[in-house]
Amino acid sequence: MSLDQRIKSLVAVRNVLDQFLNKKYVDSQTYSEFKNLISLAEIKNPWFTEKSILSVLTYWNSVLTEETLTNWLSNYTIKFNKSKPIGLVLAGNIPMVGFHDCISTLLTGNQAKIKLSSKDSVLIPFLLNLWKEFCKDLEFEFVEKLPHCDAVITTGTTNTARYFEYYFKNIPHIIRKNRTSIAIINGNETKADLLGIADDIFTYFGLGCRSVTQLFIPVNYDLKPLFNVFIFYKDCINHSKYSNNYEYNKAIYLMNLEKFWDNNFILLKESRNLFSPIGTLYFSTYYDNSELANFISQNTDYLQCIVSAQPFDRFKTVLPGQAQNPKINDYADGVDILEFLTNL
Repeated sequence: MSLDQRIKSLVAVRNVLDQFLNKKYVDSQTYSEFKNLISLAEIKNPWFTEKSILSVLTYWNSVLTEETLTNWLSNYTIKFNKSKPIGLVLAGNIPMVGFHDCISTLLTGNQAKIKLSSKDSVLIPFLLNLWKEFCKDLEFEFVEKLPHCDAVITTGTTNTARYFEYYFKNIPHIIRKNRTSIAIINGNETKADLLGIADDIFTYFGLGCRSVTQLFIPVNYDLKPLFNVFIFYKDCINHSKYSNNYEYNKAIYLMNLEKFWDNNFILLKESRNLFSPIGTLYFSTYYDNSELANFISQNTDYLQCIVSAQPFDRFKTVLPGQAQNPKINDYADGVDILEFLTNL
């Protein structure tokens, strides 16, 4: 099957997805399967709420268009006679976080050997099997242990990365480590900007590498406008796992007599640590842009996104509200996975 046919078959999956999201053919078997799928995914991983799953499905519905896929892949030379087994070790921190690796591998004509995360074992198999119904030539299998592969792409923690780097040192690899995202506020943001930043903080409960976990604000910045927009996300406290984390961290701060701000569903705490715990948002003050630019330069290896309503220094930034909606060629960790796969 040609690349054009693979693109069209993936677009066919997108069309089914679009019908579900827009509640078309609600009496159909596929619609029922989607509904059951969402329920099963949440049962297996309570962090995967229906809202979170619908959010990620809506994202993929927006990018899996024929125009987007064709434009994306036109930048690469793809040879289907060079099919190779590619090992994929997927993360499971947010729904379908490894789906991009899967479609990249299969669109380049390779064989995907997929080690799913136990936290995300429902959504990706369903969509890949649906794709195979439209494209019989797809070669993928789900494995408990990676077989011999010509290359691997793994996503995990900094600790697991050390293991992967040693284990796969003799074959081409992309090994991703822990990353997070920050937001920069300069005091001139509109309410819409602040709402966007709030969305980048609360979407997926802050569990994604594109989730904002550190906020940089000017000295003497009034936190009240932020709290005013955070209120739109107050329902997160009704999620038992989120609430447990919030209450635990609050108790720790109280026992340690640490200063923090509290609006009854998220804790704001001053810290230069980039990775904040669930239910807490770290913030830091800065005096001038050069000071902040220097800090960012020293920590680029830990950053996935820099959210800012205005351009900042020499860094690539993402507009508020767009951190969780990357372009299809906005690669994790800035590593071009298509270039990697097509040059094996």
